[in-house]
Amino acid sequence: MGSILVVTEIQNGEIREASYELASIAQGIASGSGREVKSLVAGSGVGSLAEAFASKGGGTVLVADDDALANYNVDGFNAAIRAAVDEADADLVLISNTPSGWDVAPRVAAGLDAGFVGDCFRVEVEDGSFSFHRRIFNGKLDAKINAAPGKIVATIQPGAVAPFEGSTEGSTQPLSVDFPDARVQFKEIKTSESTGVDLSKADIIVSGGRGVGAPEKFPETIQPLADALGGAMGASRPVVDAGWLPHPYQVGSSGQVVQPKLYIAAGISGAIQHLVGMKASNFIIAINKDPDAPIFEVADVGVVADLFDIVPALTNAVSEAKG
Repeated sequence: MGSILVVTEIQNGEIREASYELASIAQGIASGSGREVKSLVAGSGVGSLAEAFASKGGGTVLVADDDALANYNVDGFNAAIRAAVDEADADLVLISNTPSGWDVAPRVAAGLDAGFVGDCFRVEVEDGSFSFHRRIFNGKLDAKINAAPGKIVATIQPGAVAPFEGSTEGSTQPLSVDFPDARVQFKEIKTSESTGVDLSKADIIVSGGRGVGAPEKFPETIQPLADALGGAMGASRPVVDAGWLPHPYQVGSSGQVVQPKLYIAAGISGAIQHLVGMKASNFIIAINKDPDAPIFEVADVGVVADLFDIVPALTNAVSEAKG
């Protein structure tokens, strides 16, 4: 029997939360299949990060510590992952479905002559075999893919599960990697101006759609309700495409997939791309003038009304209740 290899990702000097979500999935699979959890931490000067990950669900952490891995490049990280798969004798490789994950995961699968399943939100073990769940047709349907025996590489949606909680007994060991001749040279990282928005961690999100009508209406109408509730403001794709708000505010399949305790959708019709990004919220309130709007199909409470009548009234009521 093989093992499960979690491929971590480092961002701004820290292991991303999405990697701890992979650890959560891996630990669940391990308990149901008897496999061992192993992980890869690749970078330069990453010993302390590896030790921290080992104690948070990472199991045996293989540490590829080399200046060649100081910044992401597909050839170097492909070589590191391949070396980790061999060392761990892994038959399941979990990689976050992020831009670097999109880049390296198919190459790893091709190099291993392994199966590949992308953008999964759940992995299960049934009768000793893996099954993967992913959304298809822009989220209209959920597909279950049963894997044939052999190695499998899968990418997992960030936010699909909660990060691993608690502590575990783990260990670290160095991993030797033979790097190929570099075909790609790292130049620089360009970062857009920070908006201070991290919808993935918000317990309450108030999102506005095209029905808000104009960019100036967001700070006048949507943001006050989000502030009153102690939450964050979000938006649908048409709002972002129109330039009313920057991309970090976008909820949906091409934005952020969120799972807040409360999601309020104001003036959002509910295109399938948006529903994919928020339908796993714990409680959904939809406000729309169109009674046939698709957003009502996933809402726990639907209000057929003008958002400019309802949202300010909600804001006032919350403010008064809080004193």
